[in-house]
Amino acid sequence: MPAAKNVSLPLARLLGHMADAIAAVRAGESLNTALARCPQEARAGTQALAFHALRWLGAAEIVRRALAKKAPPPAVDALLLGALALLWPPGNPPYADHVLVDQAVSAARKRAQASASFVNAVLRRFIRERDALVAAALAEPLARWNHPAWWLDRLRADWPDRWQAIADADNTHPPMTLRVNARRGTAAGYVARLDEAGLAAEAGPGHVVHLLRPVPVARLPGFAEGEVSVQDAAAQQAAELLLARPLPPGARVLDACAAPGGKTAHLLELADLDLLAIDRDAARLVRVDETLARLGLQATTRAADAADPASWWDGRLFDAILLDAPCSASGIVRRHPDVRWLRRAGDIAALVATQARLLDALWPLLLPGGRLLYCTCSLFRAEGQVQIDAFLQRHGDAFIPASPASPGHLLPLPDNDETRPAPATAASADGFFLTLIEKHRDTTNP
Repeated sequence: MPAAKNVSLPLARLLGHMADAIAAVRAGESLNTALARCPQEARAGTQALAFHALRWLGAAEIVRRALAKKAPPPAVDALLLGALALLWPPGNPPYADHVLVDQAVSAARKRAQASASFVNAVLRRFIRERDALVAAALAEPLARWNHPAWWLDRLRADWPDRWQAIADADNTHPPMTLRVNARRGTAAGYVARLDEAGLAAEAGPGHVVHLLRPVPVARLPGFAEGEVSVQDAAAQQAAELLLARPLPPGARVLDACAAPGGKTAHLLELADLDLLAIDRDAARLVRVDETLARLGLQATTRAADAADPASWWDGRLFDAILLDAPCSASGIVRRHPDVRWLRRAGDIAALVATQARLLDALWPLLLPGGRLLYCTCSLFRAEGQVQIDAFLQRHGDAFIPASPASPGHLLPLPDNDETRPAPATAASADGFFLTLIEKHRDTTNP
């Protein structure tokens, strides 16, 4: 568990904020949005507690049903579920049982005075009967895997031999992986700097650096000066793959759906490009500008809908396009544990339609002989290989080059990419899908 227990704020207050966040997620709001309302001094501790609770929310739900057949009001239920998740056995418990119960009851008094005795009784009974209650709960798939049933059904269908390992991996803490600015240094050189700062790390492929333990970015040497960024190893493959065969200096490149800007920056760290970064969300596009400013890089940014080129395109074709398409985010639920509880089964078809619309809208903007990289942070084949197979059927001038080879689907497991050895830290990259598509030079006779 992260160091939330070391903050000076009373635990009861953090539990109250955690309950607010859980209630918001259960009502359909993202955790990031909920945390934005949390007071700044409590945000880090609340986030740590909420992350833990959301990873084990399914188990907590099953146990609460066993201990209280009738659900209490949402505000109380969220607190109770969060406390039960924090008492769930896996890993080192973040707090001693008696401390957690005492502080949860204090938080309950502030939320609904009459509920305090109820919360106290449920939590104490769970502690007394924990072994039996946990054993009974684990017979339920929701408690065993902590994913909605429809999500597990998709994983099982797409990855029949790996779905259990994937579901378990989703409940682990993700690694903190860095990307060294290629214009400023190397992975090996930065690992040496980290060692001097007392931070253990190892160099990975390209400009990847794996930290053995996560730290605040303020502790990273040269972060403020633009020498390094935080980016998962799978995400770093996007810019590398698009530029595996170098483009000429000043090549015209489009980064569609660019926010928050990690891939935009990586492209510019690797090559001198005339880069246009667009995103529908003007507020999120501000983060792209901030990232580029920190790194000392330049691009044109524009708030625009990539699926509607008529509203923003100047008619000049692009040498390369990066489409990091909106998706289920099923490959990054370690980092965003609320996603599994927010998504609905029907969302996937809508996302697949959006992805296809973006691909079809952007393809005519590519020069003959140009390349488009399609990627999603999804594990679901419908958003990856199935999507690309359908695209190739629709566009006879498109093909997948043999070199550089596209990794396709990457799983959040240590052996998810045969071309890249797993780090000694045993940290696995996120789930991802990446495929490079090229346009035939003679589009009249592919």
